[in-house]
Amino acid sequence: MTTTEKGQIVTANRLRDGIAVFLNRSGQWSEKIDEATLALEPEAAAALENRAKQDEKSTLVTGSYLIDAERLNGRIRAAHIRERLRTLGPTVRLDLGKQAEGTAGAFPAPEGA
Repeated sequence: MTTTEKGQIVTANRLRDGIAVFLNRSGQWSEKIDEATLALEPEAAAALENRAKQDEKSTLVTGSYLIDAERLNGRIRAAHIRERLRTLGPTVRLDLGKQAEGTAGAFPAPEGA
């Protein structure tokens, strides 16, 4: 039986190009949600959020915030559909964005989204 871990990750938009990014364990911003650090406790989530706010002050990212997410089999999935769509890039054409490149993560948006 596989265990699902539920927690929070931090997302933002990279200031130089507007791409959705996720804070990883090394304190870097990654375009890949699967590289995000999943905070399982409120204190850990607060630490991630504080780190993101520092990067906002340094003008690396903008609009950082915590989102609910889960890790299953080493892959991370945002809990809310809005955040799942942000990981895909443009959804009006499947030949563009992260879904076309195969870097959108293991959990694509549902059909019709």
